[in-house]
Amino acid sequence: MLKVMVMLLFSIPLCFFQGWWLIQNLLFLMSFLLVALCVLSDSFGYLSYGFGWDLISYGLILLSFWICGLMLTASESIYRYSVNDSLFLSMIMFLLLMLYCTFSSLNLISFYIFFEGSLIPTLLLILGWGYQPERLQAGVYLLFYTLLASLPLLVGLFYLHYMQGVLSLTLNAEGGFNVYLYMSLIMAFLVKMPMFLVHLWLPKAHVEAPVSGSMILAGVLLKLGGYGLLRLFKWLVMVGTKLNTLWISVSLIGGVLVSLVCLRQVDLKALIAYSSVAHMGIVLAGLMTLTYWGFCSSYSLMIAHGLCSSGLFCLANISYERLGSRSLFVNKGLMSFMPSMTLWWFLLCSSNMAAPPSLNLLGEIGLLNCIVSWTWLTMVSLMFLSFFSAAYSLYLYSYSQHGQYYSGLYSCSMGFVREYFLLFMHWFPLNLLIVKSDVFMMWL
Repeated sequence: MLKVMVMLLFSIPLCFFQGWWLIQNLLFLMSFLLVALCVLSDSFGYLSYGFGWDLISYGLILLSFWICGLMLTASESIYRYSVNDSLFLSMIMFLLLMLYCTFSSLNLISFYIFFEGSLIPTLLLILGWGYQPERLQAGVYLLFYTLLASLPLLVGLFYLHYMQGVLSLTLNAEGGFNVYLYMSLIMAFLVKMPMFLVHLWLPKAHVEAPVSGSMILAGVLLKLGGYGLLRLFKWLVMVGTKLNTLWISVSLIGGVLVSLVCLRQVDLKALIAYSSVAHMGIVLAGLMTLTYWGFCSSYSLMIAHGLCSSGLFCLANISYERLGSRSLFVNKGLMSFMPSMTLWWFLLCSSNMAAPPSLNLLGEIGLLNCIVSWTWLTMVSLMFLSFFSAAYSLYLYSYSQHGQYYSGLYSCSMGFVREYFLLFMHWFPLNLLIVKSDVFMMWL
């Protein structure tokens, strides 16, 4: 019955959109067909010789379909002003294909090809539909950081194939104690997450990207790093037990520092982008503990962050379309200007600080448990991380919704049904999925 109700919800935009917006409904339909086809078990379900899925890849495939459909809903202005709308649609479909193939690859070489292939449509989205001339610099940052770290990954995969003769994800394997192999295999994923110290490309890319680019970056592309680490750590367990302390330390201390940076941001999108770095820091720390709780909690927080962060970028874009600025000095007192959006700001900001009943709460509680059980010294960093997470979420909400009304605005603005639908489709699954949390914690 629930599936029928949700399918009816997805048919609502048909009344409001024309032309290629029907593709959005086809994407949603495909995602629910995937639900019907999937058998949730510990083993891989094979789609073909080189492709298949298990529970981890299945959840991220579903998230990719979901976010790509919502990207089309959020980018209505591209259709309205006819800004190469057909090319824009083809970019999103190409990106969705790359993501689907990445998450369902059973061979590490094909995984690498599709992993890097997803960079191309993302770069074209930023360069083609970005807002400022600085988008060229943001594209260079994106290429420089990700490609520089991905070449050692390719060499590491070749070496792994030379040593073992097979690169299948379905076979149990052990890479032995090889520090060079360890560094080459994980650096590309640390940059993609991104880890603190290699995170500067992310705020640049977010600020210059169109709303669709920000949504897919925050919603799915940052999860590629965590997914790659989940898949490759069976080759890196022996070295990881010795060296993972370094990454956990950098992630937790970096998360605190980035949270402090969030508290002094005046750009809406930059604030949300830096908060993504802080959240991915705790995800990375949980992965590096190499514990079952760490893997499960990181997976659930990745799904939750994908929905929550994407929804916040949608809200920032809704304000930007009305006010023509992302500055918090202009975007203040919005409760008077857009009273109907204040509830959505509150719901998504509260989810961002892991308030119940959001899926973020489940992921963060599990990560706090596994990181503290790894060593109690991490309690100090985790305490500051949790506190500042609430602080910058409240700062974002209160500064934007309350305060002096911007004098350049002389009217009240309401949202469109499309925008309410878009925000509901971010918030509803984020708070509904905790009811079926045993799947996300992989307690099967």
